[in-house]
Amino acid sequence: MSERVLMIGSAPDAMRARDMDLSSFDAIVAMNNSWQVHPDWTHLVFPDDFDSERLPPKGHGKPLIRADIYVASNNRFGGIVYAGGTMAYSTAYWVLDALKPKCMAIIGCDMVYPKTGGDTHFYGTGAPDPLRDDPTLQSLEAKSNRLLVLAAKAGCSCVNLSTKSESRLTLPRGEVATLDSPPVALFDEVAVETALQAEMQAGQYVESGDYWNCEPPLDPAVLSRIDGLWLKVLA
Repeated sequence: MSERVLMIGSAPDAMRARDMDLSSFDAIVAMNNSWQVHPDWTHLVFPDDFDSERLPPKGHGKPLIRADIYVASNNRFGGIVYAGGTMAYSTAYWVLDALKPKCMAIIGCDMVYPKTGGDTHFYGTGAPDPLRDDPTLQSLEAKSNRLLVLAAKAGCSCVNLSTKSESRLTLPRGEVATLDSPPVALFDEVAVETALQAEMQAGQYVESGDYWNCEPPLDPAVLSRIDGLWLKVLA
């Protein structure tokens, strides 16, 4: 169990972590390429199709969290289909399950990409994975609400350290210096239970996480209705 965990994404804003005092964090979880952001990363989470040449050099001795591990963690929170099939959410649910923090701070995961050119990631340009045409990613805000609520129910406060004006994360904003008193998520318990019941009744759970190959295929309309319920849960 960790008191405080930092999760680092790949947005240009992630580079701010280099200048932060991260000594108060019990773990620093990088995803994909963001192990390059700060040398003190403690865990790296990445999907099966991640280019092996972009992994850290051998000999680092730190845990590498592959899909079989983070999918199992996501399943304990209802599965990747309902969590949202992009690494920001896949990683966050792994953190909740494996590290059980009381506070999870996130940086570099705003999931907002420039429309007129410019760097999309801290290392230059890359594919905007959260924006791909995917039935589990119709509303990034709904998935963020879900994460915020399920984390709170697990005893964890979530904070977005971003200073950007726009973010797809609906988490409260904060700073490292104020994490001793993280904001408390306020949500409608009845609305949350309605959303969770809708997930169970929809039967869109895919244990393997390989939802793009499941039979029958996912129903985007059903998932969109569930997103609509999650969008109503915050007080």
